[in-house]
Amino acid sequence: MLKKIRLLEPGNYSPYKRSIENLFTYNKYIRNPSTGLITLATIVKNLVNDTLMYSESISKINFTDVYDADIVFISINTFNAIRGYEISKDIRKNSAALIVFGGMHASLNYTETIEYCDYVLTGDGDESIVEFINAINYNKPIDFPGVIYKDEQKIVNTGKRVPPENIDTIPNRGLCYNYSKQAKRYNTLWPQVHASRGCPHNCSYCAVIQHFGRKIRTRTPENVVEDIREAIDFHTSKFIPMLTTVVWLTDDNFAESRDWAMSVLRAIIKSDITYKFSMQARFEIGFDDEMLGLLKEAGFIELALGIEFLNDDAFKEFHKESNHADIVKSILNIQKHGIGVRGLFIVGAESDKIGVGDKIVDFVDKYHIRGVLIQSMFFTPGTPAYDEGKGNLIHRNWNKYDGNVVHYPKNIKPYELQQEVINASRRIYSVKKLIYAIIHYNRIDKIMFIGEYFWHMSIRKDLKSELKYLKTL
Repeated sequence: MLKKIRLLEPGNYSPYKRSIENLFTYNKYIRNPSTGLITLATIVKNLVNDTLMYSESISKINFTDVYDADIVFISINTFNAIRGYEISKDIRKNSAALIVFGGMHASLNYTETIEYCDYVLTGDGDESIVEFINAINYNKPIDFPGVIYKDEQKIVNTGKRVPPENIDTIPNRGLCYNYSKQAKRYNTLWPQVHASRGCPHNCSYCAVIQHFGRKIRTRTPENVVEDIREAIDFHTSKFIPMLTTVVWLTDDNFAESRDWAMSVLRAIIKSDITYKFSMQARFEIGFDDEMLGLLKEAGFIELALGIEFLNDDAFKEFHKESNHADIVKSILNIQKHGIGVRGLFIVGAESDKIGVGDKIVDFVDKYHIRGVLIQSMFFTPGTPAYDEGKGNLIHRNWNKYDGNVVHYPKNIKPYELQQEVINASRRIYSVKKLIYAIIHYNRIDKIMFIGEYFWHMSIRKDLKSELKYLKTL
């Protein structure tokens, strides 16, 4: 019988290390660990008592503890896949443990990933991880859907698995090593809750559709509210006050299943939760006055809107059902309800030219966008955008697939596009705007802008480090 299981989340190019910057800069040396992998650890704990997760987002991995595990599960996205493979190689040299990969990159690019492990579990792991552990425990064949393995040199795919309908597991965050300590120490780590999975839309660059499917699957409102309470308690310290009392709902599109979303908002309103909230949403939410009213009443202070492009040709290129005019109308109506808008932008479309960064800055200033994330097109393996554009990629160094320019744009050179992002970030998060935020913004918005100022400074440093290479192309 299995006695010990470890779950690992590799870091990206800058895994966790102790630094004074962790106090005010997110995603340089510290970031929230994966809620999804913590959820799987919670499920596994019910089967094997000695279960623990390590995330290089918040701690170093104690490999001495990992080496004598019976099974090691490793979850990877594209940006941390190479680090995941390095960890797997090390474990194979020092351990007899079975190595099993999962996560978006492993699921969508399993022909690569299987070379570094014994098995790959594809898609949601809530049910397949239970079947896998039971099969190993009782020496049963691994023939259920959702598994990849090699039989001699041949890759075996047991078929696509039907995603689980019951996703009501509340993650036991204490199963992630060092998370409790870090969550209570650093205001850069916010409580996070993931309440639904899937997306019915057809954006060709989106890995969520490929990994989780088009059907929206939801947790019960009562379960979501309880998870919010537990997340807040987990991050609350008796000694260090939380400066940003905000919960981030990390769903890719919380409002897509409207009736469910409304029921969750009503449950939050009826609860005793006093925290504020932030979440991601598509532009259509800006046309739903009833929902916007409930969002405001529930304590939502901002919506991170997937604006993506400022050119309608780009929307068509990547099959995103959106247009510039509707996005502007949506933003104005969201703000009319007293909710801020955060802008998520993508550059690298065929229509992008020199000046695309200036257009983003002008848009942000004109429509009072509260904060931004600007990234070049990812081209995640397994997505239609990757399949269509893979002949135009600069390289497949997955470490760089985190917002850097990784392809040859049609009307602008790669280093020029990278510079556009750097310049836009610098202008949006200028010293002048920092001073304005400190003087004029309310407490939460002030703290958030200060944090983002340093975050973007870190982002620009990383982007600049690639410029020398991109100029050689």
